[in-house]
Amino acid sequence: MWFRNLVVYRLPAPWAIDSEAFAERLAGRALPPCGAIEAETRGWVPPVKGGSYLHVIGGQWLIRLGSEHKLLPSSVVKQFVEDRAIELEEQQGFKPGRRQLRELKERVTDELLPRAFVRRRSEWAWIDPVDGWLVVDAASDARAEAIVEMLRDTLDELPLRRFDTERSPCSAMTEWVAEGDAPAGFTVDRELELRAPDEEKATVRYLRHDLEGEEIAAHIRAGKRATRLAMTWSDRVSFVLADSGHLRRLAFLDVVKESLDGTSGDGDAEFAAQFALMTGELRRMLPAVAEALGGERAVDVA
Repeated sequence: MWFRNLVVYRLPAPWAIDSEAFAERLAGRALPPCGAIEAETRGWVPPVKGGSYLHVIGGQWLIRLGSEHKLLPSSVVKQFVEDRAIELEEQQGFKPGRRQLRELKERVTDELLPRAFVRRRSEWAWIDPVDGWLVVDAASDARAEAIVEMLRDTLDELPLRRFDTERSPCSAMTEWVAEGDAPAGFTVDRELELRAPDEEKATVRYLRHDLEGEEIAAHIRAGKRATRLAMTWSDRVSFVLADSGHLRRLAFLDVVKESLDGTSGDGDAEFAAQFALMTGELRRMLPAVAEALGGERAVDVA
């Protein structure tokens, strides 16, 4: 249970919602199986098999959004439509028009969906009702927003706002690299992306590279800005900070994981210990990230 990519939102601190009532709401929007002609379904699933829809450990909450999606390749649909179009042309004596082809595609899709394989996937989110964090483990905004939208549909109201800071990550990261001086509690690691702000958006990426060279300084003087920067917090958690403010490729270092040695072999205990350890580290790290970026600024989710 280690999150890899963080999309961060803010809730009121503390968030006054009853955990039992919340769990009931989640259960009321459980994931339904894909029907014969449904392309996709979405709903909540228990984070731990056979458990509650709201997994609670040490006052921290874990939720899991599941989805089922029919795998129906467009190439397969296209081939069936082409075969049907040939048959239709032979019957009516002329090639089918756009409207007929569109109707053929709809019929073929409806016929093939019941025979398609179903792919299941999950999105995870951690809620800290005390300090007011909602953190989604998602590599894209679209996946994070899927959980937010489902939460809004599940609850009567969701007083949520984006995690935003007074300084933009782009300007802060550029300054840290240009001055060779990381914020307190952090180190700058050897990965960097610089991008020009013009229409062409010329981009330079450095991987496992010294960031103190003249070449990088010249790119910054020419106007390029940092859009991704690898960092480590307190020698405990490494990540890549993006200009969006999201934290990518999160990794909890050995000094953190050493405390888990006694839980190996017990799946449930290991899951609980990992979640407790992860949330404990993030509850300290996220305020430090905010401070490094000039403090938080409240912006409502659109």
